[in-house]
Amino acid sequence: MTTTAPVPTVVSRSVPPRLRYGALFAMMAMSFLLVTAEFLPGGVLTDIAAEIGVTPGQAGQMVTATALAGFIVAPTIGLMLPRLDRRSLVVWMAIGATVSNLVVAIAPNLPVLLIARLLLGAALSGFWAMSVTVAAGIAGPERLGRAMMFTSAGVSLATVAGVPLGVLLSQVVDWRGVFGIAAAATAVLALVLRLLLPSVPAEGAARLSTLFDTFRRPGIGIGIVGHVLIVFGHFLAYTYIRLALAQVQDAGTPITEQTVIVLLALFGIGGFLGNIAIGIIVDRRYRALAVITPLAIAAAVVLMIAASGSLWAIAVVAFVWGVFFASWLLIVNTWIGHRMPDRLEAGGSLVVMGFQAAIMVAAGLGGILVDALGIGQVYLAGAAALVIGSVLFAISGRIGSRSRSGAARGR
Repeated sequence: MTTTAPVPTVVSRSVPPRLRYGALFAMMAMSFLLVTAEFLPGGVLTDIAAEIGVTPGQAGQMVTATALAGFIVAPTIGLMLPRLDRRSLVVWMAIGATVSNLVVAIAPNLPVLLIARLLLGAALSGFWAMSVTVAAGIAGPERLGRAMMFTSAGVSLATVAGVPLGVLLSQVVDWRGVFGIAAAATAVLALVLRLLLPSVPAEGAARLSTLFDTFRRPGIGIGIVGHVLIVFGHFLAYTYIRLALAQVQDAGTPITEQTVIVLLALFGIGGFLGNIAIGIIVDRRYRALAVITPLAIAAAVVLMIAASGSLWAIAVVAFVWGVFFASWLLIVNTWIGHRMPDRLEAGGSLVVMGFQAAIMVAAGLGGILVDALGIGQVYLAGAAALVIGSVLFAISGRIGSRSRSGAARGR
């Protein structure tokens, strides 16, 4: 996030740099461990609450603390460490996550737990804010989307396997043991990242004005607002998906808990496969995908309510929803990388900050709306936000095209 000379937008087209798959898999493992740790408390919430003597609602503030820290750190991490090599910064984020998980594993009370989770939120957002810059350093700007595919795949794997595996392990080693294992795994990963990631120099001396200037670029501010609305619309619905699934009928009979687990797994599996499929084409089709994806999610959100009389239809809807939303970070980060390759850190910070803010508002506002209006109206509101976000990305694309055409004529 600087005002220094732009990073070149194109590398040699004749011989593209060889992809460093070891580095890409290390980034995938980092996102997997961070997201697993972020949402693991939800799976062992009652165990945590019972052992430290608080209510489940109070223990649930562990997730809130993580999101709050992430919202603060995302736009400021580059400002606080303007000259630190971004490989080293990612390694330090892994070390921070290690310390967080270790403190959670031995925490005697809720305040200590919350402090530890604040550290995790800082590590998570610091990693995501720098992930675009590091991915470009690994693969080059022309294959940024393919590199980001690995990082996004780690999120989908965490949804499908990470959190369920943590809950399963908690039956053997209890919840403290699970966080201890997570701490050990992240510590090992910190060493692996140091060995496999290439050096990624910082963009230079950062300023707050860089963030505002980036937001004001033609079409960028509208796109970021669209991004916030898309994430908000998704989480307004997904946070309360259990209530929506409670309305699903199987031959006139409410579905079981086991069926709910299968449906949520389908969401995660769809996300993992969607990352691969969309990751292959995203560098060439990111403009269209930024418009099509939120519309597909909006359709899935509406159908989750409208098709509740058919279990098979809901299974397809859950899979399709997962395919498109799990790929959204991949799409929006590729959009950032191609639209402003000279501001990768600033753009990445705006994306993460918007993501965290949208989650916090959606979860809080959604709870009020569910109680006041019901789950059907909340899902319609979420779909509306997604459609508006899609329209804003379409407008952003047109503004960006006009801006590039004007720049070309000026030359």
